[in-house]
Amino acid sequence: MDERIRRHAEILVEDCVEAEPGDMVEVNAPAVAEDLVVAIYEKLGEIGARPSLSWRHPRSSRAYDRAMDEDDYTLLDHRLAALEETDAYIGIRGSENVAETSDVPPENQTAARRANTEIQEQLADTRWVGTQYPAPGNAQKAEMSTAAYEDFVYRAVDRDWDEQREFQAQMVELLDGASEVRIVSGDETDLTMSVDGMIPENDADDANMPGGEVFTAPVPDSVEGTVHFDLPRMWRGEEILDARLTFEDGEVVEYSASQNEDALDEILETDEGARRLGELGIGMNRGIDQFTYNMLFDEKMGDTVHLALGRAYEENVGEDRERNDSSIHVDMITDMSEDSYIEVDGEIVQRNGTFTFEDGFEAEDDGTEPEATA
Repeated sequence: MDERIRRHAEILVEDCVEAEPGDMVEVNAPAVAEDLVVAIYEKLGEIGARPSLSWRHPRSSRAYDRAMDEDDYTLLDHRLAALEETDAYIGIRGSENVAETSDVPPENQTAARRANTEIQEQLADTRWVGTQYPAPGNAQKAEMSTAAYEDFVYRAVDRDWDEQREFQAQMVELLDGASEVRIVSGDETDLTMSVDGMIPENDADDANMPGGEVFTAPVPDSVEGTVHFDLPRMWRGEEILDARLTFEDGEVVEYSASQNEDALDEILETDEGARRLGELGIGMNRGIDQFTYNMLFDEKMGDTVHLALGRAYEENVGEDRERNDSSIHVDMITDMSEDSYIEVDGEIVQRNGTFTFEDGFEAEDDGTEPEATA
């Protein structure tokens, strides 16, 4: 077995979910990730944890969802019961065909997600981690050879996570206690939001592997302005390009996309909370240096920010602050590498992808400070 796979398993088991003797650990994976599952089971055996395995099979899921009636979806009680008895959860992604479920009726997928919101809430209360196995389908989508994609994945995963956490802690400190964030990129993105009373989190080797972001939640009704997501977003096998959203009083009031606008419409029409933002994320993993059509990696790129429509994470919502609720959480990305800056309480903390605490940071781009926000 490739020793990088064993190292991947070690990071997941020991660092991410911190498995202990006697822990009941669920491993959820596609068959293509069998080698990683074997390595994880080996590591769990060394610790004395108690694993269970659930295989994901996209062809079966496709067949089921295409046969189902939209009105017949109900909570999977047995799935919820299993999670309630689970101490730690390791979810593995990996595809032989990334578009396998692309022809499932969107209304069915939305209905299934709504019916099982309680499962997502239970998972959030469990020690969990999601990761990626470098499968051929994902390599193809990234327009890379399988070998090159393997190198990319393991380069992003096998890092000095203590050092990464310290690096990101500097951004957490800037956001901690802040009142307002402004994001400007080119001529099409100028967005402000209140983060007053919200809690920034440092995601290094925790719930995502790879990690590499600092994230918080906006005050739901505070978001104002327009954002252009200039990097693609895959949704149900469809590629949404050039999504543009305009917010007033925290809600999307106008939107467009140059490709698959109907998919963007589906996201926004999911429920009331889907038209508001639940997350502001700032990518900080310098080991991820190219876009691969995989949000687990793409949102962590060091020259990006991402905003999520829908559900806010509970850990980001301060006491006596409103939490945006939704059955979805859909991240979308803006490139911040050129003609861009992030402001926190009127002070520029990132310019053209370089943070104020990094070498090469320039507070001003053309000798003038940006106009003050309203």
